[in-house]
Amino acid sequence: MAGMRLATPSGGTLDLDAGGRLVFGRGPDVDVIVRVGRGLSRRAGLIAALPGGVWIANISLTHALYAETAGEQIRLPRLETPGEPRGGWFLRDGEARVGSRSMLEDGLALRLEVSAGGEPVPEPPPDGESTLLPLTLDRNTKLFLVALLWCRPWMLDPSRTTALPRTPEIARAALEITGASYELDRFSTDPVFRERLADRVGEHLRALRRKLVDRLLVRRGMRLSDEVVVGVLLDNAAIVPSDLLLLSDPAWLSRQENLWWDREDH
Repeated sequence: MAGMRLATPSGGTLDLDAGGRLVFGRGPDVDVIVRVGRGLSRRAGLIAALPGGVWIANISLTHALYAETAGEQIRLPRLETPGEPRGGWFLRDGEARVGSRSMLEDGLALRLEVSAGGEPVPEPPPDGESTLLPLTLDRNTKLFLVALLWCRPWMLDPSRTTALPRTPEIARAALEITGASYELDRFSTDPVFRERLADRVGEHLRALRRKLVDRLLVRRGMRLSDEVVVGVLLDNAAIVPSDLLLLSDPAWLSRQENLWWDREDH
């Protein structure tokens, strides 16, 4: 199992065991605050200790992030850069420096010390998904729309104090988003239809919880409240603020409408 020690530019250290993860950046709502200039995002990067090594990813939509180890430096792709995969750097063993270019040049980068056996080489995580975040969701699925609607209040409210929608509210929102006026009327007047649709949404919420456990994003046996799940989805960039733009994208909405409303219930 991988173990990791993180040293910050200020001289502090933090140990991370396998299964642990942290977000770093300049902002107040991260696990490790890095007090450098604006070349680093408020939420800049994600570091995850996985079985067999440590995975590093850029979760910023605006700033570059670099990883350097064994004489090699890579620029981690931004999450929403057109034509680039969602990706990161996997370090099996050894040391790495992480930060903006100026942090690397000025000796102010975060320093990782990884102990897992073997030589320090960039390599895919054990599941082979070298270009994926720990959890990615296909945008053209019903599961993605449910996750997006679940996370939307906290993306609009960075303080994360807004109440999250419950299952019936997500179901109604899916009807509204896809312009399903007939189904929306049925939702208001037909309790059997309303319960069946809510059950479908509930299945997707349970699937999201299972994914978090399967990908080691939460501890097995941990109580996964709505707030915990949504926080993990956002912290791991499974859903990102730019995804909200899809809610005004006619082509994407049309695909979602076809997925949800094939009129099989009529």
